[in-house]
Amino acid sequence: MANQLWLLRHGEAEPHDARPDDERRLTPRGEEQSRVAGAALAALGLTFQHIYTSPKARARDTARLAAEALGVEPAERPALAEGFDGAAALELLAGAEHQERVLIVGHNPDFAQVVYDLTGGRVDFKKGGVAGIRLDGTRGELIALLRPRELERISRSGR
Repeated sequence: MANQLWLLRHGEAEPHDARPDDERRLTPRGEEQSRVAGAALAALGLTFQHIYTSPKARARDTARLAAEALGVEPAERPALAEGFDGAAALELLAGAEHQERVLIVGHNPDFAQVVYDLTGGRVDFKKGGVAGIRLDGTRGELIALLRPRELERISRSGR
């Protein structure tokens, strides 16, 4: 199982009434949040062996844009569309090697639930925000919680 799980919540998206939920796209701001998140993770020196994404358009696009700076092709996982929790996260990570780092791109409230299930921590997970969890079996430790404005600062320092 992977040693670290990183969660990236999709960037700002179109309103709920703009189109069917699965097809809602990122706004220009959401696209920028996605690029910034990838650049910030790269600036922190984080490398990922796998990037998994929800099949919903806003998450897929977030993963694609963030991955540009990370050099890993995202793979869709239907389980990330909704109802994703800590048990599902551990199941998804079961195939990863021990010292690998995995980035998952998806949605709230699922991601806040994953953090709670694995660490016991309650977090306010912003759109375009990132959380990092160090895993030891089925238990986790929250090692990072970064809001979009913090990611912006980090990405600028890496240029």
